[in-house]
Amino acid sequence: MAETLLLKNADLLCTMRPARDMTGRAGDDVGREIPGGGLFARGGVIEAVGSSADLPDNADIVLDMQGHVVIPGMVNTHHHLFQNLTRAVPAAQNAPLFSWLQTLYPIWSNIGPEHIYWSTALGLAELALSGCTTSSDHLYLYPNGARLDDALGAAADVGVRFHGTRGSMSIGESEGGLPPDNLCAPEPDILADCQRVIEAHHNPERYAMQRIALAPCSPFSVSMDLMRETARMARSYGVGMHTHLAENSEDIDYSLATFGMRPGDYIEAVEWTGDDVWHAHCVQLTAEEIRLFARTGTGVAHCPCSNMRLASGIAPVRAMLDAGMKVGLGVDGSASSDSGHMLNEARQTMLLQRVNQGGNAMSAREALATATRGGASVLGRDDIGMLAPGMAADIACFDRRSVDFAGSDWDMLASLLFCGPVKASHTIINGRIVVAEGQLASMDMARLLSNHRRMAHDLMVKAGHAS
Repeated sequence: MAETLLLKNADLLCTMRPARDMTGRAGDDVGREIPGGGLFARGGVIEAVGSSADLPDNADIVLDMQGHVVIPGMVNTHHHLFQNLTRAVPAAQNAPLFSWLQTLYPIWSNIGPEHIYWSTALGLAELALSGCTTSSDHLYLYPNGARLDDALGAAADVGVRFHGTRGSMSIGESEGGLPPDNLCAPEPDILADCQRVIEAHHNPERYAMQRIALAPCSPFSVSMDLMRETARMARSYGVGMHTHLAENSEDIDYSLATFGMRPGDYIEAVEWTGDDVWHAHCVQLTAEEIRLFARTGTGVAHCPCSNMRLASGIAPVRAMLDAGMKVGLGVDGSASSDSGHMLNEARQTMLLQRVNQGGNAMSAREALATATRGGASVLGRDDIGMLAPGMAADIACFDRRSVDFAGSDWDMLASLLFCGPVKASHTIINGRIVVAEGQLASMDMARLLSNHRRMAHDLMVKAGHAS
């Protein structure tokens, strides 16, 4: 018999389900904000949301959320989980994107299956602790027998809803690309493994815990032919498509010099627009390119902390949203953002748009909507990102009874960004408690940290950066 879950007595529950008669900016309408709210779920699917007094009295699992704000689980649309093995590497700390990559590629060339498993597990645990319930991951290098299967296994063990993207690099330094040749692979081999991974692991069903997308790394590491062939394969299987685009000025310069095209012309030439496509960063999009994305339903993963860390610039998110583009948030690789905290990304999204365009450029509610239902839309999911009947029971709960929130009772939802960022007290995924009382419940954290540390030191020793 399907297990039932009852959350009750939340100080505030926010559904993120927009009303039919939206006024003002669409992102500011986060649907019902229910004081004393709760929800009832069965078998990982929400059946009722509303005042606690109107919900069933009992369930297999009952959580009293007094003192908490409850929101839909956040959705991370871009990450490189393996990179948490190389946080704060001294030689890469002050480098922009291209030289940052060239510093880290030799270290990453020593990665193997165990490194992928433990870095994925740790990164997803970190995300879950921040209230993230669904994450995409862009794994684009596969040395020493590493496979996407290693990441998928870790995601299943942690219990986070996971979109694993089969990345690729095929154009190395000897052919004018950025990565070293030893991290690239022949394009027929790449396409064969893409097909294998889709057939072995993609689940297209509603409430799927794991899906696959295809993700050539970037215009500066694959050929235009591989981009086209990947798009055709992805569409033949009905899976998503993901890559990096227009991340910084070097990226634009490379595209113009190599292809004679700006990013908008490039993605049209390789068939990479549509509602099954999302691009990471897009810091340097022009107004015309924004209109192209909006017109074709193409999504963007906005990664504010990484863009600041690598001095890539401020993405025009306000203009994107106003044009009707699909925008979600991404924490990006933990060697560039150095953190996997979704509330922090939402806060920085809000603050950067204000720095760029003024104090009313983005509200806390709009940033939270981007982190939840916005990310769901970017990943092509209609079953997550909101708390409503028929949606997955993916839930993030934040305890406000701490020094962080003192004096903010006047707007409890906005306080998650204005007073934060804090970590979740409970994270529930598909009806399963993955974080309880601020602690990871699905894996032993001490063992996870120990194995991750062993893998990180192994990489640095092999690369000559540690002894």
